[in-house]
Amino acid sequence: MPKSYWLMKSEEDVYSIRDLERDGKTSWEGVRNYEARNLMRDKMRVGDEVLFYHSNATPPGVAGLARIARKGYPDPFAFDEKSRYFDPRSHPDEPRWFMVDLEFVEAFPRMVSLEELRSTPGLGEMVLWKRSRLSIQPVTREDFGIIRKLGLRS
Repeated sequence: MPKSYWLMKSEEDVYSIRDLERDGKTSWEGVRNYEARNLMRDKMRVGDEVLFYHSNATPPGVAGLARIARKGYPDPFAFDEKSRYFDPRSHPDEPRWFMVDLEFVEAFPRMVSLEELRSTPGLGEMVLWKRSRLSIQPVTREDFGIIRKLGLRS
């Protein structure tokens, strides 16, 4: 199966690329959007590459790269009544919510800002422009390559 590419958003003050660098690996729990859930559950595979996007940052943009380290599995926080991600409609026998694990690949020397992404030729068809509120988005291999090159420029 060919590798897929993704953009995953995290608020910089909640969990940043530097946090992922420090931790090495993390679970991507708490996603409560059905479309994003379906992508994690059905489409993401170990080895897929990720653009780690800081939303609600100044400026927002791509901060680095990660990789899917574990394919989709039930989000246990949905079953924990003490968790802010608890969902009483989700049950271990019929989980409603899923998550993946991410591993750190690299932090870019500089943020590739949303403004720079918008002005870069070849990135005009990204899902980011059409559905910017979706926290997990597919990215083409070509778009991933362009953004990676931008991020690695000092």
